[in-house]
Amino acid sequence: MTRIAFLDVDGTILEHGSVIAPSTVTAVRKARENGHLVWLSTGRSAGDIHPEVLAIGFDGAITNGGAYATRGGDPDEDALLVEQPMPRADVDALERYFEAHGIHYFLQTHGGVYASAGMGPVMTEYRRERHEKRAAELEAEGLPPEQPLWREPRPVSEVDRDAVAKAVFVSPSTDTVAHAAAALGEGFHVIPGSIPLPGGSNGEIGQAGVTKGSAITAVLDQLGLSATDAIGIGDSWNDVEMFEVVGTPVAMGNAAPELQRLAGRVTTAVLDDGVHNAFAELGLI
Repeated sequence: MTRIAFLDVDGTILEHGSVIAPSTVTAVRKARENGHLVWLSTGRSAGDIHPEVLAIGFDGAITNGGAYATRGGDPDEDALLVEQPMPRADVDALERYFEAHGIHYFLQTHGGVYASAGMGPVMTEYRRERHEKRAAELEAEGLPPEQPLWREPRPVSEVDRDAVAKAVFVSPSTDTVAHAAAALGEGFHVIPGSIPLPGGSNGEIGQAGVTKGSAITAVLDQLGLSATDAIGIGDSWNDVEMFEVVGTPVAMGNAAPELQRLAGRVTTAVLDDGVHNAFAELGLI
C-alpha cells in the first residue's frame, strides 16, 4: 500500500539553521524507493527552501504554510496544485498594522522573501548570538557547524504585493500574537512563530482557512489518496492543522509539549533520528 508522508522543514528536517541528521536523508530516500510518497510541508517560501533539503529528493512540496503546493521535485519549477496568494487589501492591512505598532516583518511570495527595513539588524543580531551559542554545542555533539544564511531576503520595497502569500513578524512585545489576532480580525490566521528569539515575540500571519491542512486535503484529493494513507510530521504551531487532517500525525521530540499532546504520537528530536525513527515505526522503511 502506498502511503504519503508530509514533512515540516525547520525543526523536523533541519535543526533550526542548516544541520540535517544523515539518517533523515537515508529515511526519505528509502521510503521513496519502497514506493511511498514524501512531500515537504513548510511555512517557508518555495524560493527559501535550503538547497541541501531539496537535494534529498521529494515528490512535491506544500509551501508558505499551505498557500502553495507543487507536485514534483523542485517547488520552483513544477506544476502548481494549490495557489492562494493573499488579497491585496489584506496585505495592505497587514503592513498598516505592522507599521503602526513598530513591528519588523517579512512578506513571503511563492518565489522569495522580502524584509522590512528594521528586520535585517534584528535577524543579524539573532543569528550572531545563536551562532556563538550553537557552535560549542554542535562541536561537542560531533556535528558540523551551522552554515551562513544561504539566501538573504530582498527589501520589502521590491515585493509584488499582489503575490504575497504570508507574513512573518518579529515584535519587541510579548503579546503580539494575541494582539494581532484581535486587531486584524477573523479574516486572518495568526499563530506563534518558530524563531527562538531571546525576548519579545514572533508569529506567522496568513489567510483564514489557508493552512498546511487545507493544502494537504487538496493534494490528497488530486492524488486520489485518502487521509488514512497520510502521515504528517512536524514540530511547530503551523503544523496543528496538518495533524488534524492526516490519519497519522507525529510530533517531533523537540516540539512543545502541547503540540505533542495534539499529535498523540511522538518521535525523537530532529538531530536524534526523529524522521528516521518515525518512518521505521510506521513501516515506511
